[in-house]
Amino acid sequence: MSLLQLRDVSVHYTKTGSFFKRKSAVIPVIAQLSLELRPGEIYGLVGESGCGKSTAAKAIIGLHQLSAGQIFFNGEDLSQLTRKARKQQMKEIQMIFQDPYSSLNPRKNVWNIIAEPLRNFEKLSKADELKKVQKLLQRVGLNEESVYQYPHQFSGGQRQRIGIARAMALQPQLLIADEPVSALDVSVQAQVLNFMKEIQEEFRLTMLFISHDLGVVRHLCDRIGIMYRGSVVEEGTVEDIFRRPQHLYTKRLLAAMPEMDPEKRQHKIKQRLQINEEFDRLADTFLDAELQQISDTHWARL
Repeated sequence: MSLLQLRDVSVHYTKTGSFFKRKSAVIPVIAQLSLELRPGEIYGLVGESGCGKSTAAKAIIGLHQLSAGQIFFNGEDLSQLTRKARKQQMKEIQMIFQDPYSSLNPRKNVWNIIAEPLRNFEKLSKADELKKVQKLLQRVGLNEESVYQYPHQFSGGQRQRIGIARAMALQPQLLIADEPVSALDVSVQAQVLNFMKEIQEEFRLTMLFISHDLGVVRHLCDRIGIMYRGSVVEEGTVEDIFRRPQHLYTKRLLAAMPEMDPEKRQHKIKQRLQINEEFDRLADTFLDAELQQISDTHWARL
């Protein structure tokens, strides 16, 4: 049974004109997006900037209204729940945002930042709350005295760890990570990724990991969905995507990855040019095709 399921989800933005704020255009961001997350897995959603990855994440947690489709969590249609019931379900879904600099309130200290979800859902005494916050800080590798400090006093990697601690405060079933290391230095990225993997295994979390970096996704994820212009064009295991790519867009993403072997670089450059030429010719037809099953774990629009 799936923990999270998106069925033909669409999200449109309405562009408003300046004259009397007239609605001038409807801009589709996500078009009939369908995907499924199983309990305990890490699902990687990959695509170039602007393809709708972050919009899909925000639609799941209710920050964007659906234009069409359904989102099921634990078998319940989130759009059909009462406000109270949906709030209770949202306790089980937490999100780590892309930018650790803007996702933390600069006017609040770490204690208040991490304790915010606890105050929304649990009634703890001040002493118990502090104890729980300090325990979370220790778990993410920060000193428990950090509770009295403010976000500007930490490095980017430390801020992201604070964001992870806040997301883990309620011990959710589903953790959505929206490009959590893209704003960090390369030297820090591996530390945060390895730590997130440890957290996922320790708490048996289901994770939706959003990224444009195939190398990161290969290291972390169990299954991968390749997203293009608001829809998934290929889905499969890490082995399926990296060893047996079927869709031209997937091949293009893989061809863009750096080649470490100097003897293979010229061949990789030639291959990249050929794929880009074919991509420019066929890109507008990608979403016309239906998803077809390649194997028990592998699907692609062909």
